[in-house]
Amino acid sequence: MLSTSTFRSVEAAYLALLKLATSEHEHHIAARGNQAREVLGVGFRLTDPRQRLPYLVARKANPIFQFAEALWYLAGRRDLEMIGYYAPSMRFISPDGVNLGGSAYGYTLFNPAQGQSISPFDRVLELLRVETDSKRGYLPVFSAAELSVDDNPDVACLAGLHLLVRDGRLHMVCNMRANDLDCGLLSDVFSFTMVQEYAAVQLGLELGTYTHFIGSAHVNDRNADRVERVLDEAALRRSPQHFPFPAMPAQTTPETIWRVLRHEELLRTNKAQYGAGYIARLDVDAYWQQAVLLFEAYRQIEHDKTEAVSRDVLNALHPGLRWLLGHRWPVCATAGAEQ
Repeated sequence: MLSTSTFRSVEAAYLALLKLATSEHEHHIAARGNQAREVLGVGFRLTDPRQRLPYLVARKANPIFQFAEALWYLAGRRDLEMIGYYAPSMRFISPDGVNLGGSAYGYTLFNPAQGQSISPFDRVLELLRVETDSKRGYLPVFSAAELSVDDNPDVACLAGLHLLVRDGRLHMVCNMRANDLDCGLLSDVFSFTMVQEYAAVQLGLELGTYTHFIGSAHVNDRNADRVERVLDEAALRRSPQHFPFPAMPAQTTPETIWRVLRHEELLRTNKAQYGAGYIARLDVDAYWQQAVLLFEAYRQIEHDKTEAVSRDVLNALHPGLRWLLGHRWPVCATAGAEQ
């Protein structure tokens, strides 16, 4: 039987793809001046899409950006003002300095197309509520019109997402035209599995598998040293770090996303400062309070220029998120926090 490689977590899939691209790459390319090693037509499946974070010291994953990007997608936004705060490099691919283009996947998924009254996402959910075995729940993102724009700095890497209900579970298949395995892959899988889980919640279904297909899977030469350090770390450790992440609350709705982003904006613009006790009393579930805690930690890093993120905020974080912050930002080190 033909099948994709199956993993429980994104970390295991990420490591397998890095090994493949570095040791068995098929091509060496220089697309738009970026030297890279490339493998064509690869894929993997995650049996537990909630395990969407990698715990590797050398990689220093950024869960603050990942939560921000996922919420940015779920809100159907394309503004650079929000996402550029968490990833300043994205400012360089904005065609007008105000909005993002093809990479604003949520804008395509969660807003009605011209002449329509309902978003593609909601239309697919309506279909799946009526026809549970449907094969038509496909959400296209990449548009051929993007190629007609000369020197387009922001062409969508995501071709589309396919939602499939089988045996009471919502599965998703993602099709990428291209993926930077060291940089883009981790953020993409985080956000897309969040979209999948959000859809499952709206449909009242259990979360199924997540399958990810890539046309051009590549590692840029400029990141080769980090990739080597990541693979060396994985080869030398006795056992992987493991921090199971909880399920998205069944009560999550578009209103929930709006409320979380209202707090995000106050913190991003430094119009508010939140302690952990205050966050615990907010109008969002404890699951989403974790995102607010991350945004407060980043507010302290960016606006307060703190020498140490407040202990109460660090202690209130999920252990996996606290681990990731501590390995990325020295000011988030938890030597003084409860482990």
